[in-house]
Amino acid sequence: MSESPEKKVEYATDYKPLHDGPLKLARGHRIQYETVQGCDVLLYPEGVVQLSETAAMILKQVDGQKDATGIVSSLMQQFPEAGDISGDIRGFLEVAHARGWIA
Repeated sequence: MSESPEKKVEYATDYKPLHDGPLKLARGHRIQYETVQGCDVLLYPEGVVQLSETAAMILKQVDGQKDATGIVSSLMQQFPEAGDISGDIRGFLEVAHARGWIA
């Protein structure tokens, strides 16, 4: 039985790894509290994303001055009882960057 060659996965957009510099919300993106939905949302020209409380806390740290390490450090200082959440925060920042929410 012959093995089939590995399939190459292609993505609709080019993946850009999270950079080391200060992070900011992408142009046209902003966070706003929506009373009707009872949560923060990320507004952008193409639509809206309802944010979990945790996602909103992380994105609110994206201020154009802190890099990923600074954001992780700030949140870990605010929530020491959560333990080592650095991997979760970095993972979320990677996803947010890949989706074009942050630059």
